Amino acid sequence: MTTTNLNRRNFMAGTATAALLTNIAGPVFAASDKTVGIVYVGSKDDFGWSQAHAVSAAKLKDIEGITLIEEENVPETADASRSMESMIQLDGAELIFGASFGYFDPFMIDLAKKYPDVQFRHSTTLWNKDEHPENLGGYFGYIEQGHYVNGVAAGLSTTTNKLGYVAAKPLALVLRTVNAFTMGVRSVNPEATVQLIITGEWSQPIREAEATNALIDAGCDVIACHVDSPKVVIETAEARGVKSVGHNADQSALAPNGFITGAELNWARVYVDYAEKLKAGEPIPNLIEGGYDNEMVTSTPFGAGATEAAVIAAEAAIAGLKEGMPIFVGPLRDNQGNTISETTLGLYDGALWGTDYLVEGVIGSLS
Repeated sequence: MTTTNLNRRNFMAGTATAALLTNIAGPVFAASDKTVGIVYVGSKDDFGWSQAHAVSAAKLKDIEGITLIEEENVPETADASRSMESMIQLDGAELIFGASFGYFDPFMIDLAKKYPDVQFRHSTTLWNKDEHPENLGGYFGYIEQGHYVNGVAAGLSTTTNKLGYVAAKPLALVLRTVNAFTMGVRSVNPEATVQLIITGEWSQPIREAEATNALIDAGCDVIACHVDSPKVVIETAEARGVKSVGHNADQSALAPNGFITGAELNWARVYVDYAEKLKAGEPIPNLIEGGYDNEMVTSTPFGAGATEAAVIAAEAAIAGLKEGMPIFVGPLRDNQGNTISETTLGLYDGALWGTDYLVEGVIGSLS
C-alpha cells in the first residue's frame, strides 16, 4: 500500500490537512480533462472480482481527455467514503465507480447527497429512483449466463459425470450461478451431477483449497466456483490434475492443462461508455444491466481442458443467449423435488432475485 493511498484514506481526518492537500493538488489536472475514479475492495491482480473491474477500467487510459484515478484494497467501511471523497477533493473527479457491494449504503448514498455535481455509480442494481439521489446509480452483469455456458462446456468435458462447485455464500446472486451452471451441465449431460460446498466467506483461501480437494476426492473431475478470487480453486484443481472453469476474470494462465473456459464480467462496456458520455457532456444512465446480449458478460477463450464437442456446444449456447434463450426452463424443480416454477423464467425475470433454492442435479444444501 502506497503513501498516496494512506493519504487518500486519511484525507478528511482533519480540516487543516484537507485544506492543505486541496491547495497542493489543485493545479495538477488541466481544466479540459475529465477525471474518473474507481475504488476496488481487493487487489487489481486478484484473478477475480477486482481484477475484472481493473482490466476494464484500464481501457479508460486510452481515451484522450480522461484521467483515471484508482485505489485498491479499500474495505467496505468509512475508508471507502474517505477514498472517494479524496478523489473529488484532490483530483477533481466528476464520476466515481464503487466496485464492491458494501460501498453503496451508506457511503455512496451519503456522498451523492453531499456532492450533487458528481456522478456516482455502483456495481449492483441497488439504486432506486424513488429512494436515492439522481446522481447515483448502478450497473450489473448477469454472470449466471456465463456460468450456464461454463456448465455446457463442463458437461461435455467430464468423464466421471461428477462436477464440483465451490461457492462463497448462499445468497440469491450466488445460487443463481450454481443453478445456471447445473442447468448448463444437464442440458447436454442429463446424468451428471454438481456437488456443492459453501465456504461462508467471499474470500477464504484455506477453506477454498480444502473444499476443492474434498470435491476432487469425491470423484469430481471438473471444478467451478463463485468466490471473489478463484485463484486458489483453479490452481488447486490444476495441481490435482482435474479440469476447471473460471469466474469473474480470465484465469486461463493458472491452468494451462485443465482450463475449459470461464464466465467473465465485461465492465468495460460500462466504464468506456460512461467516460465517453462524461467527456461529451452527455447524461449518464442511472442504471444499466445485461449479459451476452449487450456484451456485459463474455466467455474466456477455450483452454486445453475443453473437448471439441464442448467448444461447439458452448458457442451455440452463447449465440442462443444473445438472442434471449432462457436458462431456467420450466417446469423448474429444486433438488428436494419441489416445483419452483411451472413456467420458464426469462433471462432477466425478476423472480431470479429471490432465488433461495438449488435446482435438481445439485448435491448439497444451503447451510
